[in-house]
Amino acid sequence: MNIIWLCIPAALFVTPAFSVQMIDTSRIRVFPAVNQSIAGLVLVTSLNKLNQPQYAFNASEARKLCSSLGLNIASRAQVNTALSRGMETCRFGWVDEHFVVIPRIQPLTNCGQNKSGLVMWRVDVRQKFDVFCFNESDAAIQQRLYEVTDSPLMSTHDLGHTHHTTAMQSTAFSSIPETFDNDAETARFVSSSQGFTGVKAVLIICACALILLVMIILAYLKLRRSQKSDVKQQQEHIQTEEWTCVKTITENEQAVQEVQEDERIEVGDAQ
Repeated sequence: MNIIWLCIPAALFVTPAFSVQMIDTSRIRVFPAVNQSIAGLVLVTSLNKLNQPQYAFNASEARKLCSSLGLNIASRAQVNTALSRGMETCRFGWVDEHFVVIPRIQPLTNCGQNKSGLVMWRVDVRQKFDVFCFNESDAAIQQRLYEVTDSPLMSTHDLGHTHHTTAMQSTAFSSIPETFDNDAETARFVSSSQGFTGVKAVLIICACALILLVMIILAYLKLRRSQKSDVKQQQEHIQTEEWTCVKTITENEQAVQEVQEDERIEVGDAQ
């Protein structure tokens, strides 16, 4: 029985791993695009039935969404780093500190109150917004490339090409005020860690189910054996009582016969 109690928490622990995999990825879009983060940062949003972006995640749901994609919810500092690398959006997204932000390079009247920099807004955690997710492995790779770019050994031509690329990225991000490109790729993050979690969860649940089934079968067999033993004891008890009754009756009959014979002998003697 102790094994069953150990299996129950394990099953509860792995349940979220299955629930997050049930997210409809066709209704999820990432910005700038799938596997194209800026300093490891992407903005994840939900699409309505008209394929238009909508704020759909509260603080708790936002954190779970990033986890379901094999990522972590981004911190304010990580969004700020991405901003310095050219990340610019026009939609509020949750960060780890439980408030929403918009990274802005150029002020825009309909984006973040015409402010630049990291525009922050403290709201109720139950309100719905997008979410900034952070890919640590992408961030590490891009950081190494960024350090190489800033190296004094890099040629003037390479620096010019890099600066030109950054400028193009910034312009592309700024051109999307409140909507995403409808032809953007569907977010299908199937990370190796998520796949391993799913396999591990299946194995744990199958093992627990097998152990539970074996214990139920053993308990059933034990109960049947106990019932058979009780029936056997009852039958032996009944047979013993019947034998005792027969023996008593036989003894009584013999006693009666002996009395009758004694009486006959006495009568014969008397004659």
